[in-house]
Amino acid sequence: MNSGVMAMVQYFKSICTSYQRSVTQNIGIALVAGVAWLASSNAMAESFSFNSGDRRVALYELFTSEGCSSCPPAEAWLARLKQDPRLWKEIVPLAFHVDYWDYLGWKDRFAQQEYSARQYRYQAKGDISTVYTPGFVVNGHEWRGWFDRRNPDVADAPAGNLTVELKGGRVTAQYQRTDSSQHPLVLNLALLGTGLQSKIIAGENRGRTLKQEFVVLRHVTMQSPDAHWQLPLPSVEKVNAKRLALAVWVSRVGDQVPLQATGGWISRAMR
Repeated sequence: MNSGVMAMVQYFKSICTSYQRSVTQNIGIALVAGVAWLASSNAMAESFSFNSGDRRVALYELFTSEGCSSCPPAEAWLARLKQDPRLWKEIVPLAFHVDYWDYLGWKDRFAQQEYSARQYRYQAKGDISTVYTPGFVVNGHEWRGWFDRRNPDVADAPAGNLTVELKGGRVTAQYQRTDSSQHPLVLNLALLGTGLQSKIIAGENRGRTLKQEFVVLRHVTMQSPDAHWQLPLPSVEKVNAKRLALAVWVSRVGDQVPLQATGGWISRAMR
């Protein structure tokens, strides 16, 4: 075989190897995409719409961790809101799992550094006294009433109407400003999982099975100069949630305090 033929053979071998590697990578990408799609397949196939109305809807944020032994009672308090008639109409609850307790021996599968950073930003702005778990923030401000099992005293105040539509895996949102400000606003979109369970085999909650509701699986933000937004529904890996929900709220750039919130279920309860 002469040198020209040999070079041609090596050339085709390299093409075949490259193609095989590309196919393998694409299959891997497709599998990952398929897993991510599973968590929100119901939402992709149906349409949902939410409307806050012109009164302020309260946003309850719980900062928690599977590695914190004092967090389960706070999560149980939040879980009661599933049966509260005010859910989604007057209250939007969500649980941000922080990662700063992971070093205690148990890595929280729902924790993200971004969620810890959100709590630290509240502290930096003076909205909470310090960073701790379990820690509640109601309408952007620290609330310690849950220790006495009290309900937050939330003022019934006027606010702009926030409308959200989910269709074909895309979210469209619009907020009606109540002032003449032209400053850009931030839309917050959180995909929530309910009916979750975790068997803890290490750390402070070792040996316990934790039941969790309104867990933030993904949180994304988008700025807009005109209070209109369009963005894809966040996807997550399959987590065996019994039901998915969407929490949506609007805030100012550089300020996490919500101006208005809304949300609702985007999948049916599994039997």
